[in-house]
Amino acid sequence: MRRMDENMPFLLRYENVAWYENGAVRILDRRVYPAEVRFVECGSYHEVAQAIADMVTQSAGPYTAVGMGMALAAHECREKGRAEQSAFLKRASYDLSHARPTAANRYGTVTEDCRRAAETAMEAGSDPVRSVVEATVESLNRRYSAMQLVGDHLAELIPDGGAILTQCFGETIIGTVMRAARKLGKEFRVFCAETRPYLQGARLTAGCFAEMGFDTTVLTDNMAAYAMEREGIDLVTSAADTIAMDGHIANKIGTFQLAILAKYFEIPYFVTGIPDRDKQTKDDIVIELRDPAQVLSFRGITHAAAGVKAIYPSFDVTPPHLISGVVTDRGTFTPYTLEHYFDAGEKKFY
Repeated sequence: MRRMDENMPFLLRYENVAWYENGAVRILDRRVYPAEVRFVECGSYHEVAQAIADMVTQSAGPYTAVGMGMALAAHECREKGRAEQSAFLKRASYDLSHARPTAANRYGTVTEDCRRAAETAMEAGSDPVRSVVEATVESLNRRYSAMQLVGDHLAELIPDGGAILTQCFGETIIGTVMRAARKLGKEFRVFCAETRPYLQGARLTAGCFAEMGFDTTVLTDNMAAYAMEREGIDLVTSAADTIAMDGHIANKIGTFQLAILAKYFEIPYFVTGIPDRDKQTKDDIVIELRDPAQVLSFRGITHAAAGVKAIYPSFDVTPPHLISGVVTDRGTFTPYTLEHYFDAGEKKFY
């Protein structure tokens, strides 16, 4: 099977996200990358779900991890009776897809495909583990292929020799927009907001762009207005953990304020991704609230005084009037016309 992660940065190659092999799933620990290249090994699907909840992998990483976690679940229940296997896999699908709540609908599309692949394999007397791994790779290929079209459209919007400001780690779109730019012979500078408290922008996004030879600069999160005013930012872009049909999007906390700044400086803000038809309005978006202690320290070093409190919403919701366009595999839509994305029919994405 041809894989769609060719010529991608290290972080975006399938095995370097999450991979099943010999009764275990190994997941690249993005909490410490690039200071360390360390993999967390999971011996049960519960450990995979916990690793996702603990941010061992994030952004689009869980799409790979939940699929490989389903392969591990199929391995775990291999000695059980047929009915027990089905029940075990059904529970695993739910547990893995709900490891983090905001994108549970998307994760569930992957885990349910994997569950059905395992069931079909068991009915045919073939290896369900292999079938689930293959289903996961097919899902990855499908998503990477669709996101290449998104990357192609986004690359066309970036001025040659211009500058973009990114938010968090957009995962696949990072690799695909770089491939598209190289194909077009287009160069641009990249400014990456660091995105505390895990610094995904500084550690992951910036590293990918730099690895592929793009002029890359990291900003602390409170430097965005300065950069927009003085560094010649032409375009702000982010992925989205969910895109509701009414044009509201949820993305890494801080996206909302970047969108406000972009509007103030008259810089277009483009969101990348596929609309979630099962989320009609912003009221359908669940904001994950994480342990506030993660804001008060970083990698074991506390930087707040005793008695100081914190809050840690993982995401915020950006309203449609701040969004210049939603860039999809079918072109760019205004946030008010997302229903037209489906005029060409349903399309399997995850």
